[in-house]
Amino acid sequence: MTDYTVAAVDEAISLLLLVAQAPGLGVTELAIKSGNTKARTFRLLYTLEQRGLLHRDGIVPTYHLGHKALYLGVAAQEQVGLVRIARSHLRDIGGVCNENVQLRVRDGLESVCVARWESTHAVRVHGEVGNRRPLYAGASSKILLAYAPAAVQEAVLNQPLQHFTNHTITDSSQLAQQIKEISTVGYSTSFGEMSTDAVAIAAPIRDASGNVIAALGISGPASRITTENLQTYITLVVQRARDLSLGMGYSGTH
Repeated sequence: MTDYTVAAVDEAISLLLLVAQAPGLGVTELAIKSGNTKARTFRLLYTLEQRGLLHRDGIVPTYHLGHKALYLGVAAQEQVGLVRIARSHLRDIGGVCNENVQLRVRDGLESVCVARWESTHAVRVHGEVGNRRPLYAGASSKILLAYAPAAVQEAVLNQPLQHFTNHTITDSSQLAQQIKEISTVGYSTSFGEMSTDAVAIAAPIRDASGNVIAALGISGPASRITTENLQTYITLVVQRARDLSLGMGYSGTH
């Protein structure tokens, strides 16, 4: 099969994504991470900077996303079907429970927040669009892991599992059992796995083929999401995730 990839464009895009994931790095660090020479990395960075996709800052220059990257992000949110369809659902769910509502997708062995509705409570779980987490910690991440291909599950289970709190699952056997249970019941919970006082509930979002493409989650402090009202939140998330799936063309037969 003919490869029509333009190497320089591919390298520039890879560098742009690298800065998005690790802002504040200099030329040397970016060259090492990208596998390019320092001179070539500088030329690629300079080109991206001239187009407004990157911004160079500081006496010892470091790089961050530029204003044109913001434009692309906003445009992508408007054009990507999942985020566009999800936005009204997140707002409606937030209006019902007034807790943070988020949409996460899988990227390799991590989950990424692609859309979010923020609670108006002064005390809430903080986060932002673009936030990345490992697939083994947090309700939404575990949903994506539970429905991921076997190769992805195996890769996660075979890697060292880092502690974020005393409640983070770091035993592979325990994690394997939990993701099996999640795929059976159709939802996931997290009690202080990423942040000690946070509770989260998540459910899968499916596309027209029935494949899980995202996770819909609610998170809030343990003082408000308690054992007494947990089932109410579970019911809300599962039903709204199903509604969003139907909006994505899911037939409801899986």
